[in-house]
Amino acid sequence: MLNLMVKYSDGARERDLDHTFAALADPTRRALLARLSARDTVSVSELAQPFAMSLPAVMKHLDVLSDAGLIAREKTAASSPAG
Repeated sequence: MLNLMVKYSDGARERDLDHTFAALADPTRRALLARLSARDTVSVSELAQPFAMSLPAVMKHLDVLSDAGLIAREKTAASSPAG
């Protein structure tokens, strides 16, 4: 006889799953993840190019993905033009 045990997860873990599934529910965020999977790192402006939305809108989608723990973001220093 096979006995399978099931354990109820705590509320924090459920909230994590809620954030993950909510982030993945949006087709734009899934498309952003697909573009990111093709390259290790990419700038936000490069990532936003094929989407018909403003850069701030893309940033909001990235915030949701980051809050869900699906992406990692880092700031880099902007290079200044030679002159």
